Parts: sequence; C-alpha cells; structure tokens
Amino acid sequence: MTKFRPCIDLHSGQVKQIVGGTLTTASEDLKTNYVSKLPAEHFAKLYKDNGLEGAHVIMLGPANEDAAKAALTEWRGGLQVGGGITDQNAAQWIKWGAQRVIITSFLFPEGAFSQARLDNVLAALGGHKEKLVIDLSCRKKDNTWYVAMNKWQTITDMEINEASIKSLEPYCSEFLIHAADNEGLQRGIDEQLVKKLAQWCSIPVTYAGGGRNIDDLELVKSLSAGRIDLTIGSALDVFGGSGVTFDACVEWNRKQPEP
Repeated sequence: MTKFRPCIDLHSGQVKQIVGGTLTTASEDLKTNYVSKLPAEHFAKLYKDNGLEGAHVIMLGPANEDAAKAALTEWRGGLQVGGGITDQNAAQWIKWGAQRVIITSFLFPEGAFSQARLDNVLAALGGHKEKLVIDLSCRKKDNTWYVAMNKWQTITDMEINEASIKSLEPYCSEFLIHAADNEGLQRGIDEQLVKKLAQWCSIPVTYAGGGRNIDDLELVKSLSAGRIDLTIGSALDVFGGSGVTFDACVEWNRKQPEP
C-alpha cells in the first residue's frame, strides 16, 4: 500500500532541499528551497522515532560522506544511501549501517548503460539484491522519460519503459525514481509517469518529484492502486515548506491498511 517515504538530501555536508534541475557544476545555477540548521542525524532520529523505514539519504556531490555516516550511525539498518556509490564502496556503506545502497551514475559510463557494472555492484554485495536499489531518476524528452545521471544533468541512453524495467528488476529490490523536472518545484507529481511505473514494475517503487500535500499521497495511491510510495521533500514543514506537516504524513501512513 502507498506510503509516505521521507528523504535526507545532502549538499556540501548540509541537509538541503534543492530544485532538481539546477544541480550543475556552476554554483550560481543552484536554486535552494531550504538549508537546515539541523544535522543529518537529527532527521535520521526523527524518521526512526516515527518508524519511517526506507527513507533515502542522497549525497549530492562531494563533502557529504561524514553527514551521511552520522545519519546511518543514528539509525543503523533503517536508511538507504545513494550518491557516488560504486562497486568499490557499496559493501562499505552497508557495513557503515545502510539498509540498502542506491546506485545510478556508476551504471552509465559516458551515459551508456553497463550491464557489467551492474553485475560488479551486485557481486560486491555478495549477490544480495535485497541490498540494492536502482535509481532511475529521469527527465522528460520527446514525450517519454530517459534516465538522468550526474546530478540529473546528463541524459543517458536508457529510456524508462516496460522493457528496461523488466531487464533491471532481477538485480535489485527496489527502484527509486526522481522526476527531476518536477523535483523541488512543488507543482505536483508527474501523473503519467506514476501510472506507467505502476503498470511496469513488480517490485517496490518510490517516486519523488513535485509532491505537495496529503492530496498528492492520495493521488499516487489512486493512480498506482497503492503500489508506489511517495517522497515529499520541499513541501514538508520540517524542510521549511508550507504544503503539509511531517506529523500529518506520519499519521497518513498509520491509517493505511497493511498489504
């Protein structure tokens, strides 16, 4: 059944909410909705205390490892971590306390999908696909969606469709999908993408991008027949937003029937 899933987005060691399409290498391009005065571990404890397992910690660029590790120390085995994950460090992040690692850019050298790299990551995790989440964050192009990498600035050769989803499902336990063109804008979700993901995916999926309030949780639940979870970030009061309170999202989760 659809659930609210929270996040901890890290940029330069701080918890931030960022407009997704503005994460270029030029600092003047960056549009930030919120910079928290509280550390990552504060939010990890908040999520732990409210039983929000499966929240994702995303390291957006360098200088975020210490903050991510602090969050994992606060809630060992309760958080997923992504951003800069490779076959060389995936197992180490599990040792540091991640429930699962999230991987995107490493799978797309020069923007082209590499099955060998996916095999290597899974091998580094001992073949345990339950420890791996594949991030298929995407941007719209020619009326369809393509996986976007490198802080969502590089469009890869992988179109998100039923065939690509089915080819990846045997290697992971979940998908995380940011609609990067909607991310941080609080203008509503990509309804068409949510519908398609519900049709194509047979493993858990978390959608992020544009979520504003409880109505959007209800909308994702309706569009996906309860099969897709929703992350709300910038609209949350704990991230300076005015769309919905964190407590209201927690309460909404509690009211959902168990699958």
